[in-house]
Amino acid sequence: MSAFEARKRKLADRIIQIVAEMLERRIKDPRLGFVTITEARLTGDLREATVYYTVLGDEQERAATAAALVSATGVIRSEVGKQTGLKHTPSLTFVADALPEDAKRLEGLVDQVRQADAALARNREGAQYAGDPDPYRKPAEPDGDDEDD
Repeated sequence: MSAFEARKRKLADRIIQIVAEMLERRIKDPRLGFVTITEARLTGDLREATVYYTVLGDEQERAATAAALVSATGVIRSEVGKQTGLKHTPSLTFVADALPEDAKRLEGLVDQVRQADAALARNREGAQYAGDPDPYRKPAEPDGDDEDD
């Protein structure tokens, strides 16, 4: 990892920390639900940051939280600028993280596979082979009689 990439990663981690702290302590918007900041990604020029978040709740709570984050973006960005000391504070874009939905979908698929495996195991319990117990052909054994004599 280059020095620039390390600096970029460190700045992204700091942005996560600042945003999470702001949402927990300073932003008092009633629309804001139970939010967890999962990741921050910066562009190569460090001018734009995408902040990924998850919200615990239903679709209505997620929409309200998204609106609250959009309205608080300016305040959060100014605090990021103060605490990071950058010459140019990155603009912030909040994006709902699809990770929880993807995880639920994957868990559902894994459950389906487990159920199919259990059904297959139940079907296999009393099963027998369809053919001979030893399906491989064996060479004919000489019986000691020569027909050509």
